[in-house]
Amino acid sequence: MALIRVDVESEALELSTSMTVLLPERPAADPPPVLYLLHGLTDDHTAWTRFTSIERYAADRGLAVIMPQVHRSFYANEAYGMRFWDYLSVEVPATVARFFRVSARREDTFVAGLSMGGYGAIKWALREPERFAAAATLSGALDLAYIQEHDRRPHIRALASRVFADRIVAGGDEDLMHLVRVADPDRLPRLILRCGSEDHLLAQNRRFTAACATAGVPLDAELSPGGHTWDYWDSQIPGVLDRLLARARTRS
Repeated sequence: MALIRVDVESEALELSTSMTVLLPERPAADPPPVLYLLHGLTDDHTAWTRFTSIERYAADRGLAVIMPQVHRSFYANEAYGMRFWDYLSVEVPATVARFFRVSARREDTFVAGLSMGGYGAIKWALREPERFAAAATLSGALDLAYIQEHDRRPHIRALASRVFADRIVAGGDEDLMHLVRVADPDRLPRLILRCGSEDHLLAQNRRFTAACATAGVPLDAELSPGGHTWDYWDSQIPGVLDRLLARARTRS
């Protein structure tokens, strides 16, 4: 694999920012499938390559991986900050298409993430279902409306105030439970959920699983022993990659 750091000027953010890219080195007749892999609240675009073996896992599967940086934004356009949703959903794919030879087909395009990134991955898939074949969340912070209303920790209150100010998450396009309720299941990508049974976000993952069941949205959900740790995510990501790529492999 080639590991590339990309430094780009973002119009949406009005500053320079970075992403980490993994590209297969073996020549192939067709461009490789591509995974947008999103980081968590306390991480950056290097975290997946530093704390897991994602480079080796991607190489084994001939998969390109794009890891953008969004700081502590919840992949949203911040009320008092920058337009990270616009950066993620518009500028990052455009940058990838401009500089790298990867597949542009929906059936070869995937998104996944952990914790805050799990939220971002599912939000992106629900808001732009035509873009992805499948999406996965690992230990996702999936109930942002609950966090905004009930989490009283000072640093979380300050974060929610900066990102959302007086915008109410519940019932809007930042609320995954709402997005599932109003979605057309036939238009959605395949959704995959993994969470550890000792994870502090377990209840949120169970609520999202229940919301999908109520809405008739298929969800490949598995809970297994583990916490909110890199050991858990490194153990889970190879299987998640196989689930994401399953139908693409069938067609190839």
